[in-house]
Amino acid sequence: MSATDLPKFEDLMLPVLELIQAGHQTVSDCLPALQTRFGLTDGQMEELLPSGKQTTISNRTHWARNYMKHAGLVEALSRGRYRITPLGEQLLAQRRVRIDKSVLEQFPLYQSWRSCQTEGAGDAASSAAAPLATATPEEHIEAACAQLDAAIAEELLEQVLTLSPARFERLIVELLLAMGYGDGRAEMGQAIGRSGDGGIDGVVNEDKLGLDAVYIQAKRYAPDNVVGRPALQAFIGSMTGESATKGVFVTTSSFSREARDYVRRVQQRVVLIEGARLARLMIDHGVGVRIDRTYMLRSIDANFFDVD
Repeated sequence: MSATDLPKFEDLMLPVLELIQAGHQTVSDCLPALQTRFGLTDGQMEELLPSGKQTTISNRTHWARNYMKHAGLVEALSRGRYRITPLGEQLLAQRRVRIDKSVLEQFPLYQSWRSCQTEGAGDAASSAAAPLATATPEEHIEAACAQLDAAIAEELLEQVLTLSPARFERLIVELLLAMGYGDGRAEMGQAIGRSGDGGIDGVVNEDKLGLDAVYIQAKRYAPDNVVGRPALQAFIGSMTGESATKGVFVTTSSFSREARDYVRRVQQRVVLIEGARLARLMIDHGVGVRIDRTYMLRSIDANFFDVD
């Protein structure tokens, strides 16, 4: 028995969309119906990925749903729960016999997502678009890693949005410490969480006496809630009250152009971190993520053979 006996993730798109339409909100909800539809044995349903941490069918179902989410066919209700969108309803009304990536390409949201993936991942993502026959094995690995990282970043941001404001503030302090601020020592950072707009949410001391510190503002906003100039002005005002010269303003959404232009003109040095960059920094510095599996690539040691 092998993974080749199981339906590919594109084979699962149409069935999963139909199941979500019928009220199956999670991947776990969908699995029994998928087993029946594809005639899978219990052994096939229990087959694990090489990492041994997830079943193959669950993983493929997750990817099927993930791709359809980026096309706008399904949307998140809460953590891990999804519902069909009007766009998904329209697609099912066409009574297609199959949904795959070529079908998703017709949707602007999917096109935009794929474009962002390519721009964000650089050469690795570009190689993913290369014909399978012309790409090298190394290029396939690089492209796959870039795609997995992009998916993890999206899921990470979804998880962050479920945190309470206080926990989000602590997360940002933990991230700065993980990045090396305050020598990475827990006692050098603290979440303050003062009430009121523009308040200081946290501080990381870069020396033991607190003579040099980085002040933090953390806004856990929905993606469409753009941070504008007034929020930055309030933060700068709070920093001025603390005689602070360094600040970090973090949001799970994004910043308006006016906010960015304003920060460039102020005397204090303030770094703006929006949602996508926040997720990337968390991945790079191991905050909220763990190494699932390590692959080792080997090459010939020419020096070993270059002897008389």
